[in-house]
Amino acid sequence: MNSLAKIDPQKRQSGHLLTVKHVKNLTPNMLRVTLHCPSLTDMDSSRQGAHCKLLIPQPEISQEAFRQVISVKPSELSADQRPIRRTYTVRHFRKKNMEMDIDFVNHGDEGPASSWARHAIPGSFIGLLGPALPKIKEFYADWYLVAADMSALPLAAATIEAMPKDAKGVAIFEITTAADKQIFEAPESFEINWILHSNPHKPSISQLSFFKNLDWPKGIVQTCIAGESGLIKQLRHYLNTEKDLPKKDTYISGYWKIGLVEDEHRTWKNNESNLVR
Repeated sequence: MNSLAKIDPQKRQSGHLLTVKHVKNLTPNMLRVTLHCPSLTDMDSSRQGAHCKLLIPQPEISQEAFRQVISVKPSELSADQRPIRRTYTVRHFRKKNMEMDIDFVNHGDEGPASSWARHAIPGSFIGLLGPALPKIKEFYADWYLVAADMSALPLAAATIEAMPKDAKGVAIFEITTAADKQIFEAPESFEINWILHSNPHKPSISQLSFFKNLDWPKGIVQTCIAGESGLIKQLRHYLNTEKDLPKKDTYISGYWKIGLVEDEHRTWKNNESNLVR
């Protein structure tokens, strides 16, 4: 790793080193990791709900060696030096203490991010790129529609918390067990619905059925919807084609796809986008 120190500064990237303060079981299938992030001095709470890239440390790597790894562009690293990247949502950011909460769906040790979170202890470390800006930067609708499975629940909850206090709308969350319900702040007139889907790796159309049975409101409808890409494709068609919602008002994104890891899913999404064009 000593050779990394000699890399041209123009070939470096702005990776942040974060250390674990504590980990808790938020629900039976969700872990919350609170991270200390002293280098994010330019960040504020407006990034809650934004996505970021987590850089997962290689086994046995030291903190100092990993600090150098995340400062270098991937093209300057050998394949075995490159940390695995996974996309996550900033659930909370507390500027005063320079703390960030990231919520992880507990997949056991099968996925690298879930495995890291399950075994993290105070002092464990991870890298971060970003965060980006939130996908929904302003709220202007007469009515809001929010939908998510557990992978997108942090995004959905942060979005609802950022809404005006007088916002009206409906949210539907698909969770693994009844104990996976979460408590978060929502506008008084916002309706929250929870549905159970015990095996997320089997397709579900419960959210689509819910949409089709809604008493559709008048006025501008703004959406925040994310989850499994097979379902998302059907929801997008329903909203943009059958309900004729303008695309500028509909944030809807596939976060993962049954049977694919993140890199494979990214390739699949790119291929789908090319077909649409």
